Amino acid sequence: GRAADKLFSLSGLFAVRKPKGPTSAAVLNLLKERLLAEAGVQTNGNKRNQVLKIGHGGTLDSAATGVLVVGIGKGTKMLGTMLAGSKKYTAIGMLGKATDTLDATGKVTEEKPYDQVTKGDLENVLQKFTGDIMQVPPLYSALKKDGERLSTLMKRGEAVEAKPARPVRVYSLSLQQFQPPLFTLDVECGGGFYVRSLVNDIGKELSTCATVQELTRTKQGPFTLEEHALQEDKWTIDEIARSLEHCTALLLGEPARKKLKTEHPGETAVICE
Repeated sequence: GRAADKLFSLSGLFAVRKPKGPTSAAVLNLLKERLLAEAGVQTNGNKRNQVLKIGHGGTLDSAATGVLVVGIGKGTKMLGTMLAGSKKYTAIGMLGKATDTLDATGKVTEEKPYDQVTKGDLENVLQKFTGDIMQVPPLYSALKKDGERLSTLMKRGEAVEAKPARPVRVYSLSLQQFQPPLFTLDVECGGGFYVRSLVNDIGKELSTCATVQELTRTKQGPFTLEEHALQEDKWTIDEIARSLEHCTALLLGEPARKKLKTEHPGETAVICE
């Protein structure tokens, strides 16, 4: 039908707003199911010639919300540039508590007093985490060991060694609010960066501990949450077609960010057919 023809002709990059709760892969699967159902394409049986190629350009934690860049058709080949490009986040951290996942979904592993921490202390510490820094990724992450995600191994109770510290880049880092024990950060960073590790490290630097309470990706590459990320009610063929047209012009105007020399193996664009 006409809707199916239009769906399979879509090609390029667009952004959706990931809700809190599902994994990035689950959001991608839901999006794909919606589009195939709208096009009237049966997904059971041997319809391999009706494959819809779709992928996302960088995992967002289940508990996080915000911009998830999606590639469709030939756009899936462009997703690698999204991984290396800059991203912006707003994070709410909590002083005085640490968890095994480094966010609010985990078990509390440590509690420490935080009354001594002032707004000035926090602002001074942020300077140490700006620029080219070394960072240890969280154990609960999408990074892989022997083909399996570290987070999957951790949930099974298997012993997992921390990955070695690696170079990451922080373009800007600022304190937006300080209402102890909560503090709000805006961060712009390069590929392979974990905001959960940042907040955890900030807590240690302040002689206490800290964990992420809420995390929102507000920008990835040229795609912003306010302007470009499609809400769930707009996950339709026509809305995505309009978004692809708009985003093609957007990508042409995107300045290239210099990559760090060290690539981060294990971080890949997720593509499903």
